[in-house]
Amino acid sequence: MIENLLRRGESERVEESEFQVHTCSAHVPAPQSNIMVVDDQPANLKLLEDLLKEQGHAVRSFPRGRLALEAAARNLPDLMLLDINMPEMDGFEVCERLKADAKLAQIPVLFLSALNETRDKLNAFRAGGVDYITKPFQVEEVRARVETHLELHRARRAERELLEKTLHGAVKALSGLAHLTSPSLSERSGALQDMVAHMTAQLRLPDAWQYELAAMLCLIGCIVLPAETFEHVYAGDQASAEELEMYRTHPEVGFRLLSQIPRLENVAAMIRRQQMETSNWALGDAVERGSLLLKTAQELDRRILRGIPLAAACDQLRAAPAMYPAEILDALKDYSAPGVHFELRRLSPAQLKVGMILQDDLVTEMGSFTVIARGAKLTPTLVERIRNFDRTRGVRQPIQVRVPEDSMMETPRPLCL
Repeated sequence: MIENLLRRGESERVEESEFQVHTCSAHVPAPQSNIMVVDDQPANLKLLEDLLKEQGHAVRSFPRGRLALEAAARNLPDLMLLDINMPEMDGFEVCERLKADAKLAQIPVLFLSALNETRDKLNAFRAGGVDYITKPFQVEEVRARVETHLELHRARRAERELLEKTLHGAVKALSGLAHLTSPSLSERSGALQDMVAHMTAQLRLPDAWQYELAAMLCLIGCIVLPAETFEHVYAGDQASAEELEMYRTHPEVGFRLLSQIPRLENVAAMIRRQQMETSNWALGDAVERGSLLLKTAQELDRRILRGIPLAAACDQLRAAPAMYPAEILDALKDYSAPGVHFELRRLSPAQLKVGMILQDDLVTEMGSFTVIARGAKLTPTLVERIRNFDRTRGVRQPIQVRVPEDSMMETPRPLCL
């Protein structure tokens, strides 16, 4: 995401030329965009600064590419006007370095140069530039090209933000569905996400978000299973052959649910492969590594549920290094599951809050129907469900809930019985 615009009235001193960064006065309206100009000729910098500020933009100017790269990393510009012929580092190299940095790669670059050969223009585009302005500058041309590429940049940014919101909403809906189907399924998903997040941080894997998301959703396919089947198989109880066969289908179900969501193709593939017997961590493939992280985390979590300490569980998996690479297990040497302390309270439906956890099955007043199973962490949807049942069929009260210690100040007093 693009960072906040430059603070008005702020200036910056750069090396060698002690060139001042010009910003808008506090009395001037907020700038439309944050533009960076890089040119070793002070006259060109002054001309472009004046022109762009007349259009209402904030401008930062630099006489060297190295200085511009450092400043861009601190505060992303919306657009960069970049001279080609400069000492120390030419414009092509500056642009290539921008595009090689994931944080800076989205900055649009317009090249500036007196060169007008076709070869130079091709080199500019190959380096990652989006357009080319020749010197001497034509005022109307500069204005038109700058505004065109700012509009394109804003449109791309708006599209990314919309996609991220859509993605977040889809994932949230799926997580809510899993929680409503089986509280224990939701609980195990949270434990797996926490473990995988620790591993990816220790292993310094790029795009860690996709591994964490895969961990959060790796059991989503289990929503097609009876809750008892999931609990029997996952905890290692004496599950029947039929239950085991049903459980083995959940990765494919999860893949079908996720594979049509944009940007989740890799996540879906990781989930599909999580029960594969053969994978190769050394290949460095994101899907291969993701599936191995999921498989390892699940095997460890299932052992921990049976009362096996984490260190002992890791030692058991080390016996099969082809399936559970040592690098993954080593990343957990200092891991400990987050501990949460609870207080048990007995409340009415009106007193329930989001985040509380049901201690027992919540049933209707006559006990003939289970409204929500024990262990469910209350969401806005579940709280509304309980209150609706209470108004229509009644629910057995008081309702016993566990209240996380960090939210106790916000919870109501328990019912006096």
